[in-house]
Amino acid sequence: MEWDHLFDDLEDQLAAEWEAERAALDAESERLRIAKLALRDRLRTIPQGAPVLLELADGGRLHGRMQEVGADWLALAAEAAPARVTIVPLRAVEAVGVDHGMLLATLEPDQPAPGIRERMTFGFMLRDLARRRIPVRLGLRSGDPRHGTIDRAGADHLDLALHDPGEPRRARAVRGHRMIPLDAVVWVRPEP
Repeated sequence: MEWDHLFDDLEDQLAAEWEAERAALDAESERLRIAKLALRDRLRTIPQGAPVLLELADGGRLHGRMQEVGADWLALAAEAAPARVTIVPLRAVEAVGVDHGMLLATLEPDQPAPGIRERMTFGFMLRDLARRRIPVRLGLRSGDPRHGTIDRAGADHLDLALHDPGEPRRARAVRGHRMIPLDAVVWVRPEP
């Protein structure tokens, strides 16, 4: 009878040790998975319309609702009317504020495969704005926003024709031109 009790105790101890080792391996596996997550991957899991706060490289803050996440940018819709969209390159984001539940949800392992929009780069977005001749307001690292129309978007810079808000880009309305490195751009807001 004592032998049966001894073997039962040994069996329980061995099972507990195996369970502890498996739990440690699972925890380490989860740490390794999280170590491979990029900010973009986590941003992609934030639902469209979720409230987000962005702290930016120019010291500014943007409050809004998540719209889209591209290859190297995100779009945030302003909460105030009119709900304007602001495009922010990920390199200009210093911090992202979301509620704690959303923060934890962005760690979930099952993420949807990226669609076409999520493969569009910041440069692609700028070239599209240039092609459509949409006036924009650019936020720069210096904190001095510029208004105008993007004439061209190169690999690492854009050409901006400066003009007043509400003015269409016409030769007589242009007050100057600037070549702006994309690294200096903190946000782009298409203007109506």
